[in-house]
Amino acid sequence: MNKIAAVATLLLTFTFNVSAQEPRPSQRPPKVILIIGDGMDQNQVTIARNYLVGLNGRLTLDTMPVRSSVQTQTVVEEDPRMPEYVPDSANTATSMASGIVTSTGRIGTTAGTDLDAPTIMELAVAAGFGTGIVATSSVTDATPASFIAHVAYRLCEGPRAMAAANAESPPLPTQCPADLKANGGKGSIAEQIAASRVDIVLGGGQRYFAQVAEGETTKTVRDLAAANGFRVIDTAAELGSLKRGGKVLGLFAPGTMPVQLRGAGGAQAQRVLRDESGRVVLPDPFVCEPDPAFGAMPPLAAMARAALTHLDDGRSFVLMVESSSIDKQSHARRPCGSIGELKQLDDVVKLAVEYAGAHPETLVLVTADHSQAAQLVPERSWLGPNAASPGNFARILTPEGAIMGVNYATNDSTLQEDHTGADVPLFAYGAAANEVPAQVRQTDIFHIMLRHLGLKPPPAP
Repeated sequence: MNKIAAVATLLLTFTFNVSAQEPRPSQRPPKVILIIGDGMDQNQVTIARNYLVGLNGRLTLDTMPVRSSVQTQTVVEEDPRMPEYVPDSANTATSMASGIVTSTGRIGTTAGTDLDAPTIMELAVAAGFGTGIVATSSVTDATPASFIAHVAYRLCEGPRAMAAANAESPPLPTQCPADLKANGGKGSIAEQIAASRVDIVLGGGQRYFAQVAEGETTKTVRDLAAANGFRVIDTAAELGSLKRGGKVLGLFAPGTMPVQLRGAGGAQAQRVLRDESGRVVLPDPFVCEPDPAFGAMPPLAAMARAALTHLDDGRSFVLMVESSSIDKQSHARRPCGSIGELKQLDDVVKLAVEYAGAHPETLVLVTADHSQAAQLVPERSWLGPNAASPGNFARILTPEGAIMGVNYATNDSTLQEDHTGADVPLFAYGAAANEVPAQVRQTDIFHIMLRHLGLKPPPAP
């Protein structure tokens, strides 16, 4: 390793001081449930609370006894000594899963040097612990992928994306040549999941597992998963009838799973218009309604419950659950979709708290990978009728009869919103929750989990 790489490694790795301490004795095998709201900053929490339970209501999140603030960290790919200030889900999930700081787009790998960083799931498997990953996105998406795979670029989800002449739509330039099996790599994210030793993986992503695996003529990635001992399921009914034992891969949608809520009739934020006299014409308010696309999808809490039941076999375990589309719906300026996803997360928090109450050796951590667009703003500007929210604006009619203003204005693109770079919350409950400091870096979450499980931190990559 050259001098620059050595310096970069020092900067990439931040070891929280608890990792050097001895694990505290426990009569029962310790367990960790990590719940991630993708893009769940305080604006998202407040908007959802206002709509779901009202001004004086409380989410389960609000009852968590310990609350901390998390600083996200990102570095420039070309010069890992240089910070960036707005992250993505790949590098932030990698920080939580592996305890390193890396560049945007990277999955379980270091910036610049492209070295694999061991994940909490891999360390748990090596120790004989149970492991599970649940998400409402494709299981190959950035956050779940970061706990199970190692590739240079987050969009290398299936075999087609790995090849230069790929059949993805829209076409994707290959950015993971070193990760091709033919070049000594581990293959696409889907192929790495299929080859993994994780006990249970649930979410979307059928289309990536339906692709022919690299080096095969007819065998799909799904076939490889089955050959590796995974029982592959596709429906909520199969999920409900799961029996404990063996490995499970549940794929319930072609890609990201549909959300539970949408704006009535598909309503979402839109540009504020002006009439001929220049006066602001605000968009009509709307309510949220069940999204008919959700259909027979298993809710996130049902998937999390199935994973907990599967893993509750007397061993230690690590379970990561992500409500993925708080972020995705915010990118698309759809506040009701984000509200519904935050409700799904809150339902899982309730389930996890109940489980930890019956299993006091369990540490529950709830956090976000990064902050997102969506600001809670006045639904009519206090500066008068000629002032209006820039960007896209939604007026949501709440069940209390009030109107809530939500603004999206990170850029002037018609495509989607950008992430933002603010700190994100960390809530904790159960064993060792009181040891979580008031402010942490995102890499600390990895070391908090390691210490509770009694696992040793790996050497720096």
